[in-house]
Amino acid sequence: AATSSDEEDDSDSSTKPIRSEKKKNPASLFQTGGDPPKEKKSKKKAPPKGAESEAETPETQQKNSNKKGKAKKSKKKEERPPSPVIEVENLEEFVLQPAPQGVTVKCRVTRDKKGMDRGLYPTYYLHLDNDKKVFLLAGRKRKKSKTSNYLISIDPTDLSRGGENFIGKLRSNLMGTRFTVFDNGANPDRANADWSNVRQELSAVVYETNVLGFKGPRKMTVIIPGMNADCERVPIRPRNDNDGLLMRWQNRNMDNVIELHNKAPVWNDETQSYVLNFHGRVTHASVKNFQIVHSSDPDYIVMQFGRVADDAFTMDYNYPLCAVQAFAIALSSFDGKLACE
Repeated sequence: AATSSDEEDDSDSSTKPIRSEKKKNPASLFQTGGDPPKEKKSKKKAPPKGAESEAETPETQQKNSNKKGKAKKSKKKEERPPSPVIEVENLEEFVLQPAPQGVTVKCRVTRDKKGMDRGLYPTYYLHLDNDKKVFLLAGRKRKKSKTSNYLISIDPTDLSRGGENFIGKLRSNLMGTRFTVFDNGANPDRANADWSNVRQELSAVVYETNVLGFKGPRKMTVIIPGMNADCERVPIRPRNDNDGLLMRWQNRNMDNVIELHNKAPVWNDETQSYVLNFHGRVTHASVKNFQIVHSSDPDYIVMQFGRVADDAFTMDYNYPLCAVQAFAIALSSFDGKLACE
């Protein structure tokens, strides 16, 4: 029997260590060939100095299945490893480029509900989870939109559609079960002759509707563009609504498209709840906690997201995701889903 979602404990329960040796290079899971961009960048980005890969933190692989109790909470705080040293020189470039291979970019999402209308339209901020707490992105739901529509900006004070800090947006369908993530390119109606200014689709998220009505773990499918031989994202610029990531996925036209899923939590008889192993990065039970994986290598966590306080969450992502993709996927989990809860 499925338990209620608020009983769901997504904290660490498995003692199985993260595999340090992969069956194959994770990069090969995401390579689809694709047409490389006209200007090839032959220089591969090396991981930043002082960066730690996910496999190098065995001290975080501890059993954490308790969800309450002050002593436990403070203990977990100590266990939570900081982000590797990551230099952000050009913010706009950094948030759109894939995470360096072998490096987990560790971030923190905070939700601000203070102010006149922020109870309904909170602002979400993304920072690197390290000593400097470098600001990366801000996101907020647009008010006069028929469907859920979040603007994503590289300036925490400027969340306007016309501003130069607008970097992307997240748009849902009417039911709030399907989301598409765009960069800041132009609408296809305003395309130039060679189509190069048209917005790219960076990701799509599908939440499975729960028709039976009982509460349990959410099921998510994440669709992203594949990577070319130079480890760069294959540009997907739909010319109309029938050519986007969601339509390609629906029609099983998977050229240059990668399908990912959230890792299914395992039922734990001891705690009478569903549990996932977040290796010390998540401390509070929540229906919103998730890990995204490729079905060919479920041990390689492409992204994970989970609650650490009432309005604070950790968000970690790996190659091939960029910060905008990961942040938008996290924002989609905050949105109310009538058919899924």
